[in-house]
Amino acid sequence: MSDEALSPERWAFKLTHILNAVHGDGRDRFPVDVKAVAKEISNQLFPDDPVTRVKGASLPGFEGSLHKAPPGKKGWGIFYNSDITSPGRINFTLAHEFGHYLLHRLAHPDGIDCNARDIVRWESEYRQIEHQANVFAANLLMPLDDFRRSIGDQDKPGFEELGECARRYEVSLIAAALRWIQYTRRRAMLVLSRDEFVLWARSSKRAFRTRLYIKTADRPPVPVPPSALAARQHELDACRGSTRHAPGVWFPEDCEELVLFSDQYDFTISLLHFSDTVDSLEQDEEAEEDVSARYDKLLNR
Repeated sequence: MSDEALSPERWAFKLTHILNAVHGDGRDRFPVDVKAVAKEISNQLFPDDPVTRVKGASLPGFEGSLHKAPPGKKGWGIFYNSDITSPGRINFTLAHEFGHYLLHRLAHPDGIDCNARDIVRWESEYRQIEHQANVFAANLLMPLDDFRRSIGDQDKPGFEELGECARRYEVSLIAAALRWIQYTRRRAMLVLSRDEFVLWARSSKRAFRTRLYIKTADRPPVPVPPSALAARQHELDACRGSTRHAPGVWFPEDCEELVLFSDQYDFTISLLHFSDTVDSLEQDEEAEEDVSARYDKLLNR
């Protein structure tokens, strides 16, 4: 299989293997220096068409972009919006754009521009190439085996534990939370809201199997439940808090809500933990493959 035909996961695994061989697989090799990796790896694998520039630039309305060098010059440039101040957002954006370089540059010779939505929407049904770039970035920056050593698949993390992972891998808190949601065996959900309306939500596979999900695409705005902590910031002294909800607030069953209000980014993050008690609605393990196939197709459609 040629390098160009590799999947996002295979590309990330290949580069992780190289980085482990160079730096060791110890915990001190993180965060990944995407700027250096993009230039070095592309120069070794594609010397006639490498990444030659990685830098900040004025990109109003966009998070990052990948562009071919001007006529007469060789290679590609990866750019991030220089107005962004969060190192985690910048690092994930750079990895996302490097993913576009490895996966999509031949099909998009004029380059690709990415807005904030492209970077945070990880559903395969959103935009296939953006999904693939995000899968590559998540696997490169947060290798699953290493992430699991920090938060196991049966653990019940709060924002402190997820924040530790975000700092370790130099990614945003949302990126770290989405990474955990992807593999946890617990029933949990991440909800991003603004002005008391849900922007998008992501369920763990086990939560999805028990019908705990929120669709947001192709439907009227979904309001945050009035009793949810995400709708009651005025009751908190700090920008975060947690509470236990009785059945009927978010879903027909009780749950714990951890909430973080971000004035800087003008949105609210809710992490919902549900009981791990086996639910009669949960499908058996034999049906897991079919459920996983439907998972990405149905969420947020």
